[in-house]
Amino acid sequence: MNYRRLSVLLSLVTSIFAVALAGEAMAIEKAKYSVVEREGNFELRQYEPYIVAETIVEGDFDEVGNEGFRRLFDYISGKNRKRQSISMTAPVSQKAESEKISMTAPVNQVKVGEKYRITFLMPAKYTMETLPEPLDTRVKLKKVPGQLTAALRYSGTWSKDRYEEKSIRLQALMKQKSLEPAGEPIFARYNPPFMPWFLRRNEVLIPVENGSRPTAI
Repeated sequence: MNYRRLSVLLSLVTSIFAVALAGEAMAIEKAKYSVVEREGNFELRQYEPYIVAETIVEGDFDEVGNEGFRRLFDYISGKNRKRQSISMTAPVSQKAESEKISMTAPVNQVKVGEKYRITFLMPAKYTMETLPEPLDTRVKLKKVPGQLTAALRYSGTWSKDRYEEKSIRLQALMKQKSLEPAGEPIFARYNPPFMPWFLRRNEVLIPVENGSRPTAI
């Protein structure tokens, strides 16, 4: 086999692998919302209430994501205490059990003072009562109410510069549309780190002050 044919074959295999990864990522449960307005890569969304596992991390923008992801991934991978209701029997014994929780999307990162809040969306089948208790005290469970949110979708790297560029763009679009922000910009990542950069779905999300809006499309 000559080098030209080998190169073509490797390119084909790489493309097939990338498409397979994209299909796998699309199967992950995502936050539920209805689209109120759409214009290019911009969307105004009405999110349904949801639950997150969250952790607060101190450090630089590019570093806190990895640390927060590790803590939260440990939680959904079994670093938790399963909640059970068991009939009274004798003798009384105690055994710590854990539960694995499916990965969801997106993973959100938002600045809180000088630190960052990293969150994992919890699968819709869980409630605050049925989610297992985190063993890491730095991980907390929180219920988030439904929220009108502006979103700008983009692909590519997870760099701070690219995120800030898109954040400025989204804020400008909101100003044009007379949408008042109700919170800090959120960096939303929908794909695992091994996903090729050109296939990644990234978003900047900004909560919007609720008001009279058009019906969802």
